[in-house]
Amino acid sequence: MTNRRSTGRAPAEGSAGDPYRPKSGDDAYRVLRYDIDLDYRVASNRLDATVALSVLTRRATSRLHVDLAGLRVVKVLVDGRPARYAHRGRKLVVTLPRQAPADTALTLSVRYSGSPAPLDGPWGEVGWEELSDGVIVASQPDGAPSWLACNDHPGDKASYRFTVTTESLYTVVCNGSLVDRRAGASRTTWVYESPEPMATYLATVQVGRYRLVDTAMGPVRQRAAVPPRLLAAFDHDFAPQAAMVRLFERVFGPYPFEAYTVVVTDEALEIPLEAQGLSIFGANHVDGRRGSERLVAHELAHQWFGNSLTLGRWQDIWLHEGFAAYAEWLWSQEKGRETADALARKAWQRLSGLPQDLVIADPGPDLMFDDRLYKRGALAVHALRLTMGDAAFGPMLRAWTTEHRHGTVTTAGFEAHAQAWTPEPLGALFTAWLRSPKLPRLPAPPTG
Repeated sequence: MTNRRSTGRAPAEGSAGDPYRPKSGDDAYRVLRYDIDLDYRVASNRLDATVALSVLTRRATSRLHVDLAGLRVVKVLVDGRPARYAHRGRKLVVTLPRQAPADTALTLSVRYSGSPAPLDGPWGEVGWEELSDGVIVASQPDGAPSWLACNDHPGDKASYRFTVTTESLYTVVCNGSLVDRRAGASRTTWVYESPEPMATYLATVQVGRYRLVDTAMGPVRQRAAVPPRLLAAFDHDFAPQAAMVRLFERVFGPYPFEAYTVVVTDEALEIPLEAQGLSIFGANHVDGRRGSERLVAHELAHQWFGNSLTLGRWQDIWLHEGFAAYAEWLWSQEKGRETADALARKAWQRLSGLPQDLVIADPGPDLMFDDRLYKRGALAVHALRLTMGDAAFGPMLRAWTTEHRHGTVTTAGFEAHAQAWTPEPLGALFTAWLRSPKLPRLPAPPTG
């Protein structure tokens, strides 16, 4: 990959202006709701889809640019009437019957079909992916158009309804709550409702031969979709998850969704993946020895940092990964293992021997998922905690997640928020940790 940073160029036509993904999204409108109807055949990987987007224009426009890749568009309707459209590459351009002024509500319906496949890019293959017997959808950061006609920008959050029909041998898991299940002799329809605003990259469909189980009913309902052969190991490995929820609610504030679901695929995955209200693990993460316990904590923490509080632009990815990585250290301390401070100083020592070329507040698209960003983001959180002291840091963090619940956040917004909770000037700290490639020294450890 070529190492590059934001150039500040003007966004492409129809773009939402994210410098890391300048051709994705359209800032002419925002989506209020997606109504998704999918008919999927596992053996042939055949998808027939109709997606209705309830949109509101942000400014006067005569066209809507929709992200969709690799699938054939059959029909487009605007407010129930056929509309002219052109589809090339990843963009479906819909011409409106007449120019729509700002704040115009429209319903855009897109019908399409084909064999969905992941999209290849600088971050590897993302989006809809066939498993040996089922489907996984993991779209971060720009894989949603592999299966969903959408306005693919992290700051454009909407509510969702998923209606998915497939062979009755399979279980379907989507974001939100299962509100209906209509079983037929050979095919079953699953309906999920996800009312909380969600970014497109977090929308997911999981299909597999899973058994659905309840793992905990409090303080948050926790469920799982697990291959039967892995149930015993799963019960052991994920038993600490309820205690993790209690810890994170104490530190981060109330869990932001109705429930939390874990999906375990029947084959290996390189890394676990979060979606809104759920996380996806591979069979390799269930070993019966809790070998992936820190990752269980990491993905759970993303429900606060990434899913409820979602970045408005990809350069602020540290706001997701730094806090999720810090949650791993908090869980270690909670269990009486190494303290967060001890783990932070070990991480600092490792990072000090690596290249100092990463600015975590703007890492560039090629380094936004670099492991150093995760660890240095966690170190920035710890440095802030040491500087503010727990008496201010704890209430500050809970207020951050409460005030921006289900919203969009930025680095500048977090800096201003933190500064409001302490008389200690934080500008130099944020500059050193977030905007300088050189790794700063950690403040002195807490005493007592």
